[in-house]
Amino acid sequence: MSVPGLETALTRTLGCRYPIVQTAMGWVADPGLVAATTNAGGFGFLAAATMGEGEVGPAIEAVKAATDGPFGVNFHMFQPNADEVIEEILKHRVAAVSYGRGPDAATIGRFREAGITCMPTVGAAKHAVKAVQLGANVITIQGAEGGGHTGSVPTSLLLPQVLDAVDVPVVAAGGFHDGRGLAAALAWGASGIAMGTRFLLTEDSPVHRDTLARYLETGDPAVIRVTKSVDGLPQRFIENEELRRLDEMRGLTRLIASLRHAHSWGRSKGMGYGQMLKTAWKSMHADDAGFAATVMAPNLPTLVEKGLVAGDTRHGLLPSGQVAAVIDRLEPCSALIERIAGEARERLDALCHPGTEKEDTA
Repeated sequence: MSVPGLETALTRTLGCRYPIVQTAMGWVADPGLVAATTNAGGFGFLAAATMGEGEVGPAIEAVKAATDGPFGVNFHMFQPNADEVIEEILKHRVAAVSYGRGPDAATIGRFREAGITCMPTVGAAKHAVKAVQLGANVITIQGAEGGGHTGSVPTSLLLPQVLDAVDVPVVAAGGFHDGRGLAAALAWGASGIAMGTRFLLTEDSPVHRDTLARYLETGDPAVIRVTKSVDGLPQRFIENEELRRLDEMRGLTRLIASLRHAHSWGRSKGMGYGQMLKTAWKSMHADDAGFAATVMAPNLPTLVEKGLVAGDTRHGLLPSGQVAAVIDRLEPCSALIERIAGEARERLDALCHPGTEKEDTA
């Protein structure tokens, strides 16, 4: 059920109370965080893109056991168990599916026939148009301020571009963390906001406590920077020793390190060499992925898992939006979402009733 004043096309489409989406961060958006988000009135996406064979079905069932509310699943077509993930999504008929590269129109058609909302994330207006042509029901745009893989266009420019380019609901991501941001996004014409880093920094987050402490002490947006050194594509991370080491690596040294990471990660997921090669092939032929990205991609899962799960903030990678620099405490999802909704209502009310905002008493 939607809340008066915050009902949008997004809440009507997804069936959530608030137009607030928790994004599917690998090793972060686990069943606990997704259920906590959904129970608080938001909409959570389960990060199936980093789950191995046989893990997705039980994870979906764990979310369903912890909440009666709607939630979604995120995946990539180039992950080795993509076919399994698709079948689990269809079997459980989750409310929505999110994705980046792929899937094709036929697969999207299967989701839509099952009543599943297709909600890809894009970083450019042309990609939004293409996604709608393939069958997307809702578009999430991520501005350059966002964490992990990101584009170069800030949210303030990308959002209006996409709103003008497509005729489906649009959700804004990149730099959002409070009710002022939600009110601003709604005023622009978006149907809601999506947040990753803000949900990572909650009491319901499974991230290692040492890593959470490192995020909270960031302080300066300038040290949360974009690099192509990890997998050949632009990604935003918190500056640390490992990121500097990767930036300094060249040629053969980088290739050897990537192959070592690929072997380590593949073995941890029970993959044989054939499966590893199949994954590399699919990644190389996915949109926006060339040879460099395929060769370097194995750096990512091993190093991010080391940073987020193992708590090694020096030798692991710490994906983050710039918004981490303005977050100074952890909150449970319930308090966070209620606070954001309350702040947004106050700002929207002030816009509709000029003169009710706080006076400057200085």
